[in-house]
Amino acid sequence: MKIAVCVKQVPDATSGRKLDPTTNRLDRSGEGALNATDVNAVEEALRIKEAHGGEVVVVSFGPTKALDSLRKALAMGADRAMLVSDDAAAGSDLVATSYALAKGLEREGADLILFGQQSSDSDGAVLWAAVADRLQRPVISQVAELTVEGASVTGKRQTEFGYDIISAPLPAVVAVSDAINEPRYPSLKGIMGAKSKPAETLSLADLGADPALVGAAGSRTSVLALAPPPAKGNQIKIEDDGTAADQLIAWLAEKKLL
Repeated sequence: MKIAVCVKQVPDATSGRKLDPTTNRLDRSGEGALNATDVNAVEEALRIKEAHGGEVVVVSFGPTKALDSLRKALAMGADRAMLVSDDAAAGSDLVATSYALAKGLEREGADLILFGQQSSDSDGAVLWAAVADRLQRPVISQVAELTVEGASVTGKRQTEFGYDIISAPLPAVVAVSDAINEPRYPSLKGIMGAKSKPAETLSLADLGADPALVGAAGSRTSVLALAPPPAKGNQIKIEDDGTAADQLIAWLAEKKLL
């Protein structure tokens, strides 16, 4: 069984996030990390491989530096990585991203495609549905328990009314929640071995993708303007010049909150 896991490099939560006022896009120039729920998807793929055999390939779409984050998945145990990266793809929204990913996945011909439920930088939680639609495959989302038996896959998902048990024939697309498992930590042996595992970077031309369907040209959404949130009334700003604590105490005393 071949399992493809779609993963994404997102800005590291510890480095802060900001928007680029020039492009109206998320600034991705800082440190990156593998999206948290995508790690759960990688873990689930590895467990299925351990039970049924096969191959696990991680697939991503983004800048070349995203390979740094893909190596975590390789260190966990994935067999190889494929990154779709092209300067012409800059500014791709969900629609354009789903097209690029689908072209990469068509090349792989995986029996099962796993996604994390959503990414921490956009929280759209619909990319897996868009990719499944392009590939014309059944999809199960928000899966907290996954079983592969023969030529079908069954997912257990929690809803506000209880649990849904949904089965689908393979090949299929499944989006997993962070409740599905506890991801393993890469071992030292895994980290060292990841350096020698195949990790290829493909351009849009390599995939036979139409450049008009990616990037800004292929996107169906656009950001018109950026602005800071409106100021709240009756507030003060304390600059920490070494006297911030004294200023705060004085303010609390003034308001008779001490």
